[in-house]
Amino acid sequence: MDQQHEAGNLGMWVFLVTEIMFFGGLFACYTIYRALHLEAFETGSRLLEVQFGAANTAVLIGSSLTMALAIHAAQAGKRKSHIIFYLILTMILGALFLGLKFTFEWHHDYIEHLVPGFGFAYTGPYAPGVEMFFCFYFFMTGLHALHMIVGLGVLTVLTIMAARGRFSAEYYYPLEVSGLYWHFVDIVWIFLFPLLYLIGGRYAMGGGH
Repeated sequence: MDQQHEAGNLGMWVFLVTEIMFFGGLFACYTIYRALHLEAFETGSRLLEVQFGAANTAVLIGSSLTMALAIHAAQAGKRKSHIIFYLILTMILGALFLGLKFTFEWHHDYIEHLVPGFGFAYTGPYAPGVEMFFCFYFFMTGLHALHMIVGLGVLTVLTIMAARGRFSAEYYYPLEVSGLYWHFVDIVWIFLFPLLYLIGGRYAMGGGH
């Protein structure tokens, strides 16, 4: 059992390292283009609805907490109902994140004609650079949302396993390994939020918009 635990942890960390390399390359490209088109990226950032990003940040931080509580409940040998409760709560928060992203934020961007390739109609200053910013924005947040959807699928499987009494103080490794993935996805968003929503000194004194 210990060998399975070590192998599972090693496998997940190897996977997360490849994900870090992928997102790291994406962040590097974003940083380079932002340096080349700083005014345009600042303008694009100010077109985003920061309250949606802030709300989703709070939601994901809460989901990390409930995921950690689910793992702790299994480690402490608590009843399966405790594990199921925290897993379902984590799924609800994850679904809320996606709901806010797709139903409200992306819909708002579509209505405002800020989606590149779908009638992008921004005509203000630095329009080509602003469109480039929104290409990064939709690709990066869309890729993150895809990881969230995968995570919800994993949580569904874990909930079914918990309902069947598969987890105990002696066996909780699938929860622990899956928790690493979920925390990683949350951390990615912690980087995305300031990179996309808070650039350009939006809330600098005397310079708010």
